[in-house]
Amino acid sequence: MTPTQHQKAETFKALHTRSGIFAIPNPWDAGSARMLASLGFEALATTSAGLAYSLAKPDGEGVVTLQEALANSEAISAAVSLPVSADLENGYSDDPGGCAQAILLAAKAGVVGGSIEDATGKAGSPIYPFELSVERIRAAVKAAGSLDFPFMLTARAENLIHGVIELKDTIKRLEAYAEAGADVLFAPGLKSAEDIAAVVKAVSPKPVNVVMGLSGPSFSLNQLEDLGVKRVSLGSSLARAAYGAFINAASEIKNTGTFDFANGIIPYGDLNKMLK
Repeated sequence: MTPTQHQKAETFKALHTRSGIFAIPNPWDAGSARMLASLGFEALATTSAGLAYSLAKPDGEGVVTLQEALANSEAISAAVSLPVSADLENGYSDDPGGCAQAILLAAKAGVVGGSIEDATGKAGSPIYPFELSVERIRAAVKAAGSLDFPFMLTARAENLIHGVIELKDTIKRLEAYAEAGADVLFAPGLKSAEDIAAVVKAVSPKPVNVVMGLSGPSFSLNQLEDLGVKRVSLGSSLARAAYGAFINAASEIKNTGTFDFANGIIPYGDLNKMLK
């Protein structure tokens, strides 16, 4: 029996309250979601970059619309029985009310969680001012709380991946987002075990999400669990791995006229089995 949205929501919430860490990989379409579900993952999250690439658009420049993101979230949620959290970027709005509306629309699309970040999408001023950032999370929390199921809201502090290398301000923001009612805290770009541990300590007992698969230091699930991390996402890394293999294969054909790439690819029948 296919679980209801409420059942998915309860399952997702329980993943954050039980002991131990869990990985939440990021499919970019219904097919990749179904494949990940077949491998035994317990929850999934969408990826704004993976979606953008599939639409022939760059990520992070405001060219993917909220409607496109919602359609992607709906397709992924419908393809699997797992709980899905949506990458809602900055709520597709500067305004706190717009963030709230994004949460409500995402819930209608079938997801049971979502993230709101404090990045503006503007090169000259990449991060929203502190007070506005907190207001935006507070509005999103209120919207999530109006739903008839538990919606896990992730608040993202984006300093570190936008060249604002200020851990103190990042932690200040995460603490404020936790105080505003966010369920999960996330600062992409943490590079050291010490910085990860500092974030975990600052917002405890609320769960922390860390992203792996980016360039720089890499930690295993066991190492991250020892640091107190609850959830590990992968951002666009799986999409980039898939597109990388595709580009490398096509480049071999174009540059050398050979087809050796085919020796290492997953068999046709195996993919079909995953999608039945």
